[in-house]
Amino acid sequence: MDIIIKNPLVFIDLETTGIDVVNDRIVEMALLRLNPNGHQDVKVLRINPTIPIPPEATAIHGISDADVKNEPTFKEVAKSLVKLMEGCDLAGFNSNKFDFPLLAEEFLRAGVDFDFRKRKFIDVQTIFHKMEKRTLEAAYRLYCEKELEGAHSAEVDTKATYEVLKAQLDRYPDLENNINFLSEFSTHNQNVDFAGRIIYDENGIEVFNFGKHKGKSVEAVFTQEPSYYSWMMNGEFPLYTKKILTNIYVRMKQK
Repeated sequence: MDIIIKNPLVFIDLETTGIDVVNDRIVEMALLRLNPNGHQDVKVLRINPTIPIPPEATAIHGISDADVKNEPTFKEVAKSLVKLMEGCDLAGFNSNKFDFPLLAEEFLRAGVDFDFRKRKFIDVQTIFHKMEKRTLEAAYRLYCEKELEGAHSAEVDTKATYEVLKAQLDRYPDLENNINFLSEFSTHNQNVDFAGRIIYDENGIEVFNFGKHKGKSVEAVFTQEPSYYSWMMNGEFPLYTKKILTNIYVRMKQK
C-alpha cells in the first residue's frame, strides 16, 4: 500500500559513534524523501564526527576513522540538510528515541535552526512493537517476507524502514493511511522535548517528567525555584531540552 501524504515525508537512519544522544556524533546518514507525487529521492552522506569512532561502533556499522577523515563535518552539511527537509514530516526506526533527538543536537551544535516542532514524526519501530514486539530485521522478514541483507548500513536500513511501513499499512486495516494518525500512533507520550524530560499534561501544560519536580508545571517551578532553570542549563542535559526550557523561560518573562 502506498503511503498517502500531503507533505513530503523523509525517512532517516543514522550511523553514529555510539548511543549517547548528548555526546555521540553522526558518521553516516541516509535520507529517503518521499514526495506527494510518489517520486523518491535518496541521499547518503558520510560525515566526519570530529571525535574518534570507538571500535565497538565500527564493529556494528563498519565505518572507521579512516573512512570519514576527509568527509565534511555535520556543520558543513547542516544547511543543505535543512533545505532538503524543509516542509517535510519525518520517519524512521526507533527514531523518536534516538535518531531525531541526536539529529536535533547536531543542528544545535552547528548553530543551524531547524524547527522540529513543526514536523509530524512517525516511528516505524513503535508501530512494529505495538503490533508485533520485535526488531528491524524481524520486521522486514515478517512484513516483507525476505531477509534484510546489509543491515546496519544507513541506506539499507532506511530503505527497509520505508518498505516495512508500506507493508504495515497493507497488513493492519486499523492503521490509517494518514500522517497525523501514524505520527500519533507511533508516539509513546506527549513529549515536549525528545528526551522526555518535559511532557504535556492532560491540559496541554508543560510539566517536568523526572526528578523532585515530576508532574509539576515548568513555569510554576521556575517561578518558585528560579535556580532550577540555571541548574538544568548548566547540567548535562540535551541541547534540545535546554532550548525548550529557554523558550518557556523567555515566554514567562514576556508575560
